Amino acid sequence: MLVNRRTVRIEWAHCDIAAIVFYPRYFEMFDTSTHYLFEKAGWKKRELIRAFDIVGYPMVDTRAKFLVPSTAGDDVVIETNVTEFRNSSFDVEHKVFKPGPDGEVLAIEGFETRVWVAKHPDDPNRIKSRPIPEEVIRRLSATC
Repeated sequence: MLVNRRTVRIEWAHCDIAAIVFYPRYFEMFDTSTHYLFEKAGWKKRELIRAFDIVGYPMVDTRAKFLVPSTAGDDVVIETNVTEFRNSSFDVEHKVFKPGPDGEVLAIEGFETRVWVAKHPDDPNRIKSRPIPEEVIRRLSATC
């Protein structure tokens, strides 16, 4: 599977009163990381929406395992890839690594399920799932 890695500096604004990252901020980082994965596959979000006549790929389920905390000033690496495709949905995995004395330490595992959607053909105010195009599956499944 195609993997995107990006470094994120943990900012003071990401942190709660205990000086560790407030957990919803990680989900914001994961969302951005999913978009960067699509960019690595060759599409910025606007281009993807135009190319496939979709509304987007909203998240319908998410969860995370928090193993090691991060605080302001830490540089973490977020590694993102799609782990499974179904007809109109796909699963994304995010792994957050922190530097440790013996290399990278797994700090968080994040998981998302997203659905490929377009405007509903009978009601433009609604959305409807649509099969994921083969080209999208092929590019996100590529090994690099």
